[in-house]
Amino acid sequence: MGKKLILLLGIVVALGLGVAFWLYQPEVPVPEPMVEAPPPPPAPAAVTPPPLPVERHPLPAAEPTAAPLPDIEQSEALYRQALAKLFGEKTLQSLFYSDRMIRRFVATIDNLPRRPPPARMMPVKPVAGAFLVDRQAGGLSIAPANDQRYVGYLKILVAADPRRLVDMYVSFYPVFQKAYRELGYPDGFFNDRLIEAIDNLLATPDVAPPIALEQPKVLYTYADKSLEERSAGQRIMLRMGAENRAKASQALMAIRKELLSRSPTTQ
Repeated sequence: MGKKLILLLGIVVALGLGVAFWLYQPEVPVPEPMVEAPPPPPAPAAVTPPPLPVERHPLPAAEPTAAPLPDIEQSEALYRQALAKLFGEKTLQSLFYSDRMIRRFVATIDNLPRRPPPARMMPVKPVAGAFLVDRQAGGLSIAPANDQRYVGYLKILVAADPRRLVDMYVSFYPVFQKAYRELGYPDGFFNDRLIEAIDNLLATPDVAPPIALEQPKVLYTYADKSLEERSAGQRIMLRMGAENRAKASQALMAIRKELLSRSPTTQ
């Protein structure tokens, strides 16, 4: 009995020591679960700027000895004198607007290949008289007599010497280019736009008369919707009549040829 009691006490003491050891054992901190940091956002893709326009029809640089032109406004008087020398003072006064001549010319060239009409900034005055229309049982059409309204303008275009005309254009090109960039084309080239405008005029379809019209409201429109959607310049070419259009095209081709002869890239 005594031995059993001693054994029992030994077991109790051992258990007590074990419990005490476990209770007073320094706690080992439980590591917190690892939280992976979110991956960094991808670097933004490099934005490649659009390529700058390439000048297709550059003009030769001005001679080093040539005096630089003044600003656009200060060049107006010189430009007017050059036009008067080329076309005559009487023609200049009767057909051309006398204000903002440089800006009018540049804005009109830019607008000719577009759909909206460029009337607000045209450098020349509107053709005289009302638009003439034939009203017959078959409908409306452009009257043949309407062609005469364009004769005065056509005469100065046909009579102009392409070489002298382009000489003057090249001499004033720096201010034309400046005015063009101020229109909203900081990287554009006005001579390229001029060639585009001439090419657009030359692409006017050769429509045999009479050209049918409609009058949905006050203004007349072309009955052929494909003609109605033509550019402002081509619509002018259509209105002037087939004979005038042929003469204008011939003069424009001569001017275009002279312009390209001045560009080093086409020689």
